[in-house]
Amino acid sequence: MQNLRKLTVATLLAGAVIIGIAATNPPEEPHYKNLKILPKSTTHEQMEQIMTGFKNALGVRCDFCHAPSKDSTVHHPDFASDEKPEKNIARSMMKMTGKINKKFFSYNKNDQGDRIPTVTCITCHHGSPHPGEKQ
Repeated sequence: MQNLRKLTVATLLAGAVIIGIAATNPPEEPHYKNLKILPKSTTHEQMEQIMTGFKNALGVRCDFCHAPSKDSTVHHPDFASDEKPEKNIARSMMKMTGKINKKFFSYNKNDQGDRIPTVTCITCHHGSPHPGEKQ
């Protein structure tokens, strides 16, 4: 009877440890490849927000900047590829707007002290892929 009680307690403790380990999985690391301008720590939610901003500001879809996947079984662009020149143009534009905002609008900060960009893609693009073009 004593051995059964010890076995039951040991089994319950082992189960609790296993459940505790399973419940404390480390947070998923960002899995983006080839980030050259955006921080390596960019989360999925942040990336979705940034890319949605680009799509809205330029009136384009993902394939405007991102090359198609070479794997025909994959039904989304190859986001890591630098094959399309538009992707590097976008990087240059991000650097440019960052410099403009830092130089001329560094006083625009939110309550946490983070800089609030004043010049963004929509400032010049107005929903068009090329500034100055009418839609």
